Amino acid sequence: MELTPDLQEKKIFLIECLKRTYKDQYDAIQPLPYIKDRLYCVDKVFVEGGVEVCLAPELTRGTGGSWERLESYKSIYTDFRFKSKRRIIQGDPGYGKSTLTLQLAYDWCNDVSDSPMNNVEILILLRLRQLRSDKSLFRAIKSFLLFHEPRVSKHEIEKIIHSCSSVHIILDGYDEYPGRYSNDDDDVHRIIKMELFEDFDVSLTTRYLPEYLRKETKKAKLTGFDDKARDEYIRKAVVGNNDEAVEEIKQRLNENSILADLCQVPLIFVMFAHMAHDKRDFMKFKSVTQFFKYMIRRFYDHLKQKFKDNKSNEFYLHGMEHHELDKIAFEGLNKENQQLSWIKTEFRQRVGRESYDQYILIGILVEEDVVSDDSTGDNVLFTTMVRFYHKLFCEWYAAYHLVTLVKNAHDLSDILRFLDPFDLQYLFRFACGLDPNAGKKLINHLKGLPGGDTFAILCILEQTGDVNDIMDSVKKLCSRVVKIERGDNALLQRSMTQLLEIASKNNIPISCVWLDKCSPRVDESGLNLILQSGLSLSILSSLQKLWIRDDRKLTNEELAAILSYSSQCTSLKELWFRRYDLPGTIPVGSIPSSLKSRNVKVWNRTGIYEYRRLNLQTGQWQVSDEDGNLPGEEGFDEESYKRNLARLKYSNSQCMFSWGRQSAEGL
Repeated sequence: MELTPDLQEKKIFLIECLKRTYKDQYDAIQPLPYIKDRLYCVDKVFVEGGVEVCLAPELTRGTGGSWERLESYKSIYTDFRFKSKRRIIQGDPGYGKSTLTLQLAYDWCNDVSDSPMNNVEILILLRLRQLRSDKSLFRAIKSFLLFHEPRVSKHEIEKIIHSCSSVHIILDGYDEYPGRYSNDDDDVHRIIKMELFEDFDVSLTTRYLPEYLRKETKKAKLTGFDDKARDEYIRKAVVGNNDEAVEEIKQRLNENSILADLCQVPLIFVMFAHMAHDKRDFMKFKSVTQFFKYMIRRFYDHLKQKFKDNKSNEFYLHGMEHHELDKIAFEGLNKENQQLSWIKTEFRQRVGRESYDQYILIGILVEEDVVSDDSTGDNVLFTTMVRFYHKLFCEWYAAYHLVTLVKNAHDLSDILRFLDPFDLQYLFRFACGLDPNAGKKLINHLKGLPGGDTFAILCILEQTGDVNDIMDSVKKLCSRVVKIERGDNALLQRSMTQLLEIASKNNIPISCVWLDKCSPRVDESGLNLILQSGLSLSILSSLQKLWIRDDRKLTNEELAAILSYSSQCTSLKELWFRRYDLPGTIPVGSIPSSLKSRNVKVWNRTGIYEYRRLNLQTGQWQVSDEDGNLPGEEGFDEESYKRNLARLKYSNSQCMFSWGRQSAEGL
């Protein structure tokens, strides 16, 4: 579509306006919500966390596709295996979805040469939580991206965009889109279903997937900060290249190992890193409840220092009395469809104007203008909505109200009807940490849920703040096989990995860990085993046996990385690979010397009798005797070795017979 000279001029003007709007957004990154005057450009603080993409079955030789790690967010758009006009980027709250969209906007505005946005003619970035009932994409562009510019109309925007050679639309935060439960055929849903702008590239960020995704839609997910990303953020945004300061912050994180899982969330780690650097007497925390108490107190302390007068006591008083805020937070979470934002006027009336102003000033609450339901045609009206800075803050205040309800209740089933611990794990942990009596009731309730007994151990730790109080439970758990499966929910996996790390740090023997179809890989530091879910398992010094089962092929490099990780688990005696397609010969140089010196037994098992042990000196897989000894080793039994060899030959012949019969039947 060719534009008139007037529209061509307005197109140039439109692009300039969009870039000014995006610059206002990406220049206003605020790592600490209570410090309003310390703003950063996104490019100065953006650090790439883990990014994985779901590859189609035909690319993985599997039945349902698999998740594979990418080196960079740019690969979401450049990797040929991920080519599509529709991309979904998933991530839990605080994992950096919105920050990633601002980085893409920065790339586009500044013509970053190696960015996938470099050749995009027009980039449209919209925050879906602001749209409310607005069904028209073009009116949304006019309302939120060009609200100060009357010289370009909604209809002119439509003509200009349709004339472009390349358009990329980023829709940020589908899980907060007010129209996500509606059956109305609005532009957002039509775009997702490829019924509108099917030739445009569209990226959608969300916590969970829309129900009506087309087959062509590709899926990526953000998996949070690993050690490398945390180190990079500290250097880039906190202390620069001051190695001593970097190590000091990392040491403070290591001292607070109970926060390791929480600090996988980029937003929380960012606050942790800045506070650990700013506060020289940074304390050691025994629970996430204790950490959150400290963090909220820091918010108020900063405000009290800013107003060194009689208002300081008022700030403290409001910080202690937040009953109505607790109730609002709880009501928002305790619904079938959670409510995470509220109309400002109604919210302020409930908590009181003075308290409300303090919550905003401190940074606990955030205001945002959205399109009003009363808007008509081109007459766009706005409503100011308010939300918590992060969902974890909502869970923190809701926990106070939950404690009040639980303490006075005989039956918890009605109170907890919509509170899913698999989605709101910190709500339950906070409640257990805030009040011992309520905690006991909640822990008993959790023990009755599938997989809840493991999570309950972490809640006991929150309740007491003392690892010694959960030692008997941890010892009992680690005395048997600890199995982590692909189908486990995130809460169960998180609970398992945290308890294993607690056991390791306290020298509790871990009998056996079995990773079943979790597709583990080792991160670049070589210190963490990353599961397919994105969760990490650090080096377990007290682990005695590790079993890994998966139906896939391992390269020499992947196998070498797992061997290196295993060699650092200093109590390990056996490492088993089950059903893997492993290299026939392993380069001797890639076998860690510590595995050899400790004579760790490395096995590959593909069937009932089809198992071989790795000769660590030669890199060859060999048949052993029934005690696992190889020829030439002390205690080797020639007779049992021959029996195992005969069983293996029989098993292979049966497999060949079965294959031949199936082939004949196929003919």
